[in-house]
Amino acid sequence: MTNPDTLMWEVRAAPGRRDELVAWVHDTVLPGILALPGPIAADVYTGEDHVVVIVHCAVQPTLPAPPPALVTRSPEHWPFRHVGGHHRGA
Repeated sequence: MTNPDTLMWEVRAAPGRRDELVAWVHDTVLPGILALPGPIAADVYTGEDHVVVIVHCAVQPTLPAPPPALVTRSPEHWPFRHVGGHHRGA
């Protein structure tokens, strides 16, 4: 892949720990992402027991590992190249 500009990071929360994992992402992961050079956007999503972070930036970040007590396995991550999108106004 040529010049990925998007990173998808996904992890499964330990039972009953999803909200703590989300707080850890907001307190630990996002400040590091937002300190990177260049235009950056980061979005956090949750499912029943998953947390997903999507990062759009010129420099692919290496996200820190979450505390083991908050997760059932190591995070997965995939680089992508953004090729377009559509947005509808609110």
